[in-house]
Amino acid sequence: MKSIEPKQAHTFLKQHPDTIFVDCRSEIEFLYVGHPVGADHIPWQDAPDWEINPNFVREVKARAAGATERPIVLICRSGRRTLAAGEALEKAGFTDVQHILHGFEGDLDEHFHRGNKNGWRFDGLPWQQM
Repeated sequence: MKSIEPKQAHTFLKQHPDTIFVDCRSEIEFLYVGHPVGADHIPWQDAPDWEINPNFVREVKARAAGATERPIVLICRSGRRTLAAGEALEKAGFTDVQHILHGFEGDLDEHFHRGNKNGWRFDGLPWQQM
């Protein structure tokens, strides 16, 4: 799995429109914190029990129409969930999986807040909130 910075991911997505862009955060994060424009929401884990979504790989395969060679770009809050989700996709045969370093909200700062150091929103990339 390849690790890429948010700005690199944004450029890659524009240059490769066949890419499947997956936001694997919870439904609450996706809807209320906001999400990158154009991202498909397929949670890796979700409330209330936070167990791994047993349908995650199947849902990504459905979006890819079974084409495991299609590029997949994953984003989560801080870039950690995408590692596990990406590993699951690679085990299922996906050959071009990338995860976005620092995620949507970025790393914690010295006051334990996100969004002040790095990440998709910090970099000013397109996002929306429901």
